[in-house]
Amino acid sequence: MEAVTTIELLEQRIKAILPERYQDCYEEVQPVSMGSAGLKYGPDGKVAWNEIWGSFCDLAMAGGPPHKGTLLLPATQAEIEAHPNEYAEIATEICRGIQLVTTLKATLSQQPGWIEVTCADPTEAGWLTRAIVMENVSARTEGANLFLPAGPHYRIAKEVKNVITSTAKTFHYWDQHTWPAQQREIAALFEKQGELLQPQAESNPNIPDAIRAATGLEPTAHNYPGWLGLECADVHSAIWLMRALVASAILARREQTVLFVPSDEAVIEPLTALHAFAKSRNIL
Repeated sequence: MEAVTTIELLEQRIKAILPERYQDCYEEVQPVSMGSAGLKYGPDGKVAWNEIWGSFCDLAMAGGPPHKGTLLLPATQAEIEAHPNEYAEIATEICRGIQLVTTLKATLSQQPGWIEVTCADPTEAGWLTRAIVMENVSARTEGANLFLPAGPHYRIAKEVKNVITSTAKTFHYWDQHTWPAQQREIAALFEKQGELLQPQAESNPNIPDAIRAATGLEPTAHNYPGWLGLECADVHSAIWLMRALVASAILARREQTVLFVPSDEAVIEPLTALHAFAKSRNIL
């Protein structure tokens, strides 16, 4: 993974992945929510997911408010096995909603707890994964496939809506505000950076102390599989580090002032470099 060495290079990477509307003003974006849209129903009694939103909040990627305050996780194998019918019903509804609000095909994945969305190419899947995770909804990418969470305990007006809204929001910005030439630029950047660092199923117990020693950032008690929470000085610091990491091919997100990074040894060096760089420039 190429280290970030200058503010110019970092700015170039951040701007490269942001939709055009944010490229010259993303530092001015405020993490303020527009409020939640209510559900609408069609003649068939089902939620008309494609008729709910007239506009969307700013992307969390650009510094806007995450769609969720805490991370929405996929169901475990045990939860699914305990309620298979409910799981199938919820997964089907999420797939229906995704297909109504995007041009993408969505199916129930063979991997328990996940919906599989077929994107046009790995660039689209990778960009949507980065953007959706920053909205605090679990997402993964494998090739041209985007994976979104599902669970038998999901409620239509809550968790199901969270998945569909975050997907509708990010797809809107990708499809309507990121032009073909920029998408090719993003593809070239992703290819140069190599594999995206994503959280794994289990956390590495040695990472918190290593990051504390290298950066002074204090680990938090949050318990999300594969994620490590780090307390930042303020919201601005958390947003800056989140964007810098995502622009460096590392999934990251935030909950208020807490920055979340993959609990993986590979995150230590780039996070340490970014943190030291920001401190030296009085960014943090």
